[in-house]
Amino acid sequence: MATKLKQQLLDILTDINIGKISSRYFGKSPSWIYHKFDGLDGNKKETDFTNEERKILRDGLYDLADRIRRAADGINIDGEQK
Repeated sequence: MATKLKQQLLDILTDINIGKISSRYFGKSPSWIYHKFDGLDGNKKETDFTNEERKILRDGLYDLADRIRRAADGINIDGEQK
């Protein structure tokens, strides 16, 4: 039972380490976020992201996007002036 949020993020979930996102932005274990995305907690009870958790995830993805952009901008290509 995948959550709607998981379905919305399917395009990027295989390209990012969601376990690291759980640790970095939530201070939780990778299994915590996988359970959230699957809609079932460790005791097989239904669960979902709270609005606060959704905001943390959104802001974390914004932060990751900014960090990726800065890393990409730092790649020099012969002849380019920065």
